[in-house]
Amino acid sequence: MTLDDFSHYARQRVDSYLTQSLGQYDPATHLQNAMAYSLFNGGKRVRPMLTYAAASLFGETNDLTDASAAAIESIHAYSLIHDDLPAMDDDDLRRGKPTCHIQYDEATAILAGDALQTFAFELLSASKHQNMKVQLQLIQELVHASGRHGMVTGQMIDLANVGKNINIAELEQMHQHKTGALIRASIRMGAISTGASKQTDFAALDAYAAAIGLAFQVQDDIIDITSDTITLGKTQFSDEEANKPTYPKLLGLEGAQALAQSLHNQAITAISPFGDAAQPLVELANYIIGRNH
Repeated sequence: MTLDDFSHYARQRVDSYLTQSLGQYDPATHLQNAMAYSLFNGGKRVRPMLTYAAASLFGETNDLTDASAAAIESIHAYSLIHDDLPAMDDDDLRRGKPTCHIQYDEATAILAGDALQTFAFELLSASKHQNMKVQLQLIQELVHASGRHGMVTGQMIDLANVGKNINIAELEQMHQHKTGALIRASIRMGAISTGASKQTDFAALDAYAAAIGLAFQVQDDIIDITSDTITLGKTQFSDEEANKPTYPKLLGLEGAQALAQSLHNQAITAISPFGDAAQPLVELANYIIGRNH
C-alpha cells in the first residue's frame, strides 16, 4: 500500500467515524457546525494515520482503534482553534480557509474548541466498546498528552517565550510538549487498541515518536520560511513576524534541515525491529520531512 493509499484509507475511516459519532443534537446545531468546520477543513490526518499504522503492527484494527484516531483528531482540531485565536497566535487562515473565529466569531470558536476536547473523551469512554480496561488506558494516554503534562504546557511555554532568546534544549522541551506529546499518544494508542503489551515494543515506538515529533516541528519551522502563503494554507513568515523561537533562527536554515534529516534517520532505525510491517510508519517519517505545507 502506497502512502497515498494509506492516507486515503485512514482519512476515510476516521472521517466516517467522526461523522457518525458527532451526530445531531438540536440545541447544539450552531456549535456542532463550528466543530465540524474545524474537524473537516482539509487536515492531512497525520495523527490518525500514525494510530492506524501502529495498530497494524500488532493485530486487526477495531472500533477502539477508530475511537482513538477520532479522539486524537478532535483534540488536535480543538488545539488549532484555540491556537488561532487573537489572544494566542492571532491567525486568519488555517489550511487555506478562514480560521474558526473568523468564519464564526471568537466566542463560538472558544466553545467549539471546548466541545471538541470533551468530545474526544466521549468517544473513548462510550459503553459500546465494552472494554473498560483498555478504554481507561487509552483515556490516560490522551489525558497525559493533551493536558498539563503535554500539549497545553507546550503552548504555554511557546507563548511565554515570544520575543525571548531560548536555547536549543529549551526549544526542544517546548516542542516535546506542544507537538510531540500528541504524536507519541497517537502511536501508543494505536498499539494499545489492538492489544500490544510488551515494553520493548513500546520503547521502540516511543523512540520513533520522539524523533518524528521533533522532526515534524523542525520541518514546520523550515516551511514557514520556504513555502508561500498559498502552499502553506496560512500566512507565510507568521512565526518570524510573531518573533517566536524557531530552529532556523537558532541553527540557520541549513542547520535546521540537517537536524530534520538526522531525526528522520533516528526514527527509521527505531522501528527497524518491526521489519516490513513498519513500512507505513517509514513512509510517514519520509512524508514528515519531505512536506512543504
